[in-house]
Amino acid sequence: MSDKDLQKSENTAVSEKIRNVKTFIPRVDIYETREALFLIADMPGVDEKTVDVELEKNILTIAGRVENGRVKEHALVFSEYEVGDYERTFTLSDEIDREKIKASVKQGVLRLELPKDEKVKPKKIVINAA
Repeated sequence: MSDKDLQKSENTAVSEKIRNVKTFIPRVDIYETREALFLIADMPGVDEKTVDVELEKNILTIAGRVENGRVKEHALVFSEYEVGDYERTFTLSDEIDREKIKASVKQGVLRLELPKDEKVKPKKIVINAA
């Protein structure tokens, strides 16, 4: 995968925050096949109702909200990890087919499939005997 296909954006979009919680950058694995790029983001605590994926111009933004992590009717005595929201942005190249992007989330893992545009997929050239 080349740097122009998908890269971490250092210039995150300025957005209005209305929740007073920490925001974490989720860890992401990126895989490439001949057909597509796959982005796998660890976002513990999010589900299909609390995760958003947006594409505006060439900027792909993933964001997730996590509730306070408290168990109802119980008092927290000790906690070893912090709870917060997630946000990360990526810059997409023109080689991604924006109309066919698919997203799913299961047990706090967001999976995005970013299909390559037909014109940039590798093609096998048939060789004929002369």
